[in-house]
Amino acid sequence: MNVLVIGSGGREHAICWTISNSPRLTKLYAAPGNAGIAELAMCLPINVEDNAAILRAVYDHSIDFVIVGPEVPLVNGLVDALIKNGIPAFGPTAAAAQIEGSKGFMKDLCARANIPTARYARFTDAAKAKAYVQEHVAPIVIKADGLAAGKGVTVAMTKDEALAAIDAAMVDKAFGSAGSSLVIEEFMEGEEASFFALVDGTRTIAFAHAQDHKRAFDGDEGPNTGGMGAYSPAPIVTAAMQNEIMEKIILPTVKQMAADGTPFRGVLFAGLMLTATGPRLIEYNARFGDPETQAMLPRLKSDLLDVLYKTATARLNEVTLEWHDSAALCVVMAAKGYPGSYQKNTVIKGLDKVSDLPGSVVFHAGTLANNGVILANGGRVLGVTGFGITLKEAQDYAYQTVDCIDWPEGFCRRDIGWRAIK
Repeated sequence: MNVLVIGSGGREHAICWTISNSPRLTKLYAAPGNAGIAELAMCLPINVEDNAAILRAVYDHSIDFVIVGPEVPLVNGLVDALIKNGIPAFGPTAAAAQIEGSKGFMKDLCARANIPTARYARFTDAAKAKAYVQEHVAPIVIKADGLAAGKGVTVAMTKDEALAAIDAAMVDKAFGSAGSSLVIEEFMEGEEASFFALVDGTRTIAFAHAQDHKRAFDGDEGPNTGGMGAYSPAPIVTAAMQNEIMEKIILPTVKQMAADGTPFRGVLFAGLMLTATGPRLIEYNARFGDPETQAMLPRLKSDLLDVLYKTATARLNEVTLEWHDSAALCVVMAAKGYPGSYQKNTVIKGLDKVSDLPGSVVFHAGTLANNGVILANGGRVLGVTGFGITLKEAQDYAYQTVDCIDWPEGFCRRDIGWRAIK
């Protein structure tokens, strides 16, 4: 097959890296890709939100299968447009992608399917939202309903902080139209985990699990980010807990979505809170996670391209997943200042030296190549993944590789994996 991967981040580089050796692959394309992906695929300079341009590229390059990485094109109906034109695509339709595109949609679905999650209420009026906060105890969670690039959630430790979050979203329009509707939830205590399941509309199988590190600095300090590192598997997700997650959360979701006329195809990414009373759903994403994917895929033995194609074409019954008996850990290297403002187009050196290091691979995210020089062009720039028999060995390989990369304008956490290794 000629395959097109949509996206430009570390997740998409990991997908391209994993499927590049598939016997089913004829030629690999990416839109728009990055400097790392360009070593594996032909990169096409296309805006991922331009469905018409992507369709033209599909015809121009005789694409047989499209893998959609980010959430925005899913919510924008790219998969609908591809299917309408007879092109198989991995990812949900726009209707099914609402499970990520609208937190209210997701919470209402959970209520109908009796899925364990935080108690909640929905608001389109700021005054009513504030009145609700005053009637409940803090901490309390304020969420913009729509896509807000990972920035629409406030865990308010006080009522004043919650009231300010409501004003920011609904009055100041900090998240644009995404914040015109809010979901307000009870605060849940526990340990977070990321759980992934493949779904072909009616059938589902567990894929893998991981744990992410959201805070910018060591010790889980500093502002929330898109993710500063991840490891897989997550030791806290035991076999018994995986069964409970599938039975109480994933399977009821798949069944309810099919019954509602919005069947889901693709990967369901469940953000979970592992509480004293069992796993509870925080939120769903309609695509693979970043940086979790960079920690999961190096562990996969099965042919990822074959797995994704069969999922997309409702043949999940033909899929058996095999995994290496190992662990992997991804350290994100970000531009200094991230998640705030940061300098662009700084030079990254030393990447040529790390390609020969054992037990590691470097996934590009916010990079571009200029006359053979690799430049940092985003907030999260590289994902350095180590893999080994144990998580500690994977961590050691990852940080050995980090230390060989010469990028003074970048930073990373030095404690990725601390919770599991401790």
